[in-house]
Amino acid sequence: MRQGQEEPAGAAGPAAPGTYDITYWLEHAWLDNHVEPHVAVGVTGGRIADIRLHVETPPPGATVLRGLTLPGLANAHSHAFHRALRGTVQVGSGTFWTWREIMYGIATRLTPDSYYTLARAVYAEMALAGITSVGEFHYLHHAPGGTPYDNPNAMGEALIAAASEAGIRITLLDTAYLASGITKRRGGAPPERQQLRFSDGTADAWAERASGLKDSDHVRIGAAIHSVRAVPAEQLATVAEWAEARHAPLHVHLSEQTAENEACLAVHGRTPARLLADHGVLGARTTGVHNTHLTDEDIALLGASHTGTCMCPTTERDLADGIGPATRLQRAGSPLSLGSDSHAVIDLLEEARAMELDERLRSRSRGHWTAAALLHAATADGHAALGRPDAGRIERGALADLVTIALDSVRTAGTLPRLGAETAVFAASAADVRHTVVGGRHLVRDGAHALIPDVPASLAESIEALRG
Repeated sequence: MRQGQEEPAGAAGPAAPGTYDITYWLEHAWLDNHVEPHVAVGVTGGRIADIRLHVETPPPGATVLRGLTLPGLANAHSHAFHRALRGTVQVGSGTFWTWREIMYGIATRLTPDSYYTLARAVYAEMALAGITSVGEFHYLHHAPGGTPYDNPNAMGEALIAAASEAGIRITLLDTAYLASGITKRRGGAPPERQQLRFSDGTADAWAERASGLKDSDHVRIGAAIHSVRAVPAEQLATVAEWAEARHAPLHVHLSEQTAENEACLAVHGRTPARLLADHGVLGARTTGVHNTHLTDEDIALLGASHTGTCMCPTTERDLADGIGPATRLQRAGSPLSLGSDSHAVIDLLEEARAMELDERLRSRSRGHWTAAALLHAATADGHAALGRPDAGRIERGALADLVTIALDSVRTAGTLPRLGAETAVFAASAADVRHTVVGGRHLVRDGAHALIPDVPASLAESIEALRG
């Protein structure tokens, strides 16, 4: 029986409309992989308390959300400061490594205050795009030169405050970044000058600092291994054990570049995925980001351990990284999530679309994922990767996170509401988001952010302040 079908409007059982903190009336709602018209959702304490089908007209006092309403989207991989690179890094040609040098220039200029201002605007842009939770892969820890701030978590706390002010949830994936490359010497190659502010020196020192960060209602503290090139093999287990002790999510950039694979094979005689497996990093709470250049054995390792895969197609294509084997990973047992990573665009619908369309280009066949499967990656599976298994579904008890997409824009007009999932994934964009609700709070109303009136101006001002 489909969700809520046993309790149509007027049936005994659910509380009467008006007894909730707020009631939303959804013109069309994506429930349990299908679209239902005229759905009333009662919210209490930030969670969905009731769902009623076939409510033909909005109940008195209900907030009306016209269009197609989905669960809130999860951006499972973000580097907030990369948003300042948009446009600039599209000039000329190059590779990931030349792009990285431009990125370092922005990283050098950030302070806790300027990072807060930038991230607040970036997270507001995410809210406008229907994102209700972000996984911030955070490695910009210290002052330039590596000197800790008086508050050693000043930069991380700036990101937490920025997300709160922008109204979205954050999983701060505090990242160990200790070396500049893989070498045979213990400890790896020392950080380069631009990387000194990323490093705590050792994994033990990283763990001591990260332990000062605390969860709250809108914050989850997780861990990240930047990559096998940035955390020496003998220190990988320290990060994994820290996350395991806290039942926290653990993320890692994995095999994004062939150069990383080659160095790992040369020094350790094994692939990055095998190295992570041998040091206890893989597992159901772990997510590999990109997972682009994998062997058959790597795919089997990730699948058998239920390690997740976060694909970031708009960044992977922008940096010419390659197309990861997402279909094979999912078949092997690796749950898929999506991220905007470098924020070439912030549009989770585009990330979902790109994952399918990139696979079509590679395979020259269509239909590797249904629209519903792609939406699951952008919603429930993304939230789960961020330590939020209670989000990403429109069902009783779930966090009341909703995003409504217009069905009357130039991109979506004329489509059939019952095919709303297909419309959302293959036609709509972030520009079609009309409403975003986070924990029952109507954060974006008719395309306007309730807390930050002029998001474009906030972005422009914070980015201009970083230009040298």
